Amino acid sequence: MELSFESFAEQHGLIIDHVVHDRWVRVPTTDKPQSKNGAYIWDGRSGAIQNWAVHEKPLSFHDKKASRTIDPDWQKKKEKLEKDRATKQTASAKKAGWIMNNAIKKPHPYLVKKGFITDCPNQWVWNNLLVIPMRIDQKLVGVQLIDFDGNKKFLSGQITKGAEAIIDAKGRHILCEGYATAMSIRRALKQAGKRYTIHVCFSASNILQISEKYPDCMIVADHDPVGIRTAKKTGKPFWLSPLDGEDFNDYEVRVGADEAGKSLIAIG
Repeated sequence: MELSFESFAEQHGLIIDHVVHDRWVRVPTTDKPQSKNGAYIWDGRSGAIQNWAVHEKPLSFHDKKASRTIDPDWQKKKEKLEKDRATKQTASAKKAGWIMNNAIKKPHPYLVKKGFITDCPNQWVWNNLLVIPMRIDQKLVGVQLIDFDGNKKFLSGQITKGAEAIIDAKGRHILCEGYATAMSIRRALKQAGKRYTIHVCFSASNILQISEKYPDCMIVADHDPVGIRTAKKTGKPFWLSPLDGEDFNDYEVRVGADEAGKSLIAIG
């Protein structure tokens, strides 16, 4: 029995309510059902899927039955998709700029929930959402928005691949996935008196790509199969919690900034 596109996507963790044709569509995944950490595109004959927690690049799928009928307009459709994608990316970057211009600096409950109780730093907040600017080569391409409960989303159509948020103190490059993790790294190294340049990569697959830009970087990995696999693939030194399922934010809150900082410094 031949595999359908929907089954193919499901096997790779994508949750698709109904298939939309001829454009990239962001969808939740089984490992992150509260955020749209997956995407697919399908034209009725062929397509691709990507789960950013697992895949470094999209996986292609082709329906062998449908391949007998060639769509005479496939080239035009492809060109239109590329044009529409570029238009959406430009619009998203513009909206991200508008959000940043209208955001205000104040503490956000999400970070209080993540352990910054008495020392929650002022953050960019817009419409009650924590705003994390995402840049590629210092150019704003989008934002990550985080609500009080930690639900995360990006702007529709924005560029996420290769985008990062940098917390720069002119020290060693340290790459991690999430913003709360980055803030815990900052707190631990600040207490230890060490300089740092922390890169929030937003996904495990993005860590792999961004690590190529910084030859001397260190990875702070989440202790889960994807985090471990990604850290090893980079070939860089990496930190890992001794407890399964724990990231650096969890670890730092559990053991304290002093002990957490020492564990980072020990990686070398």
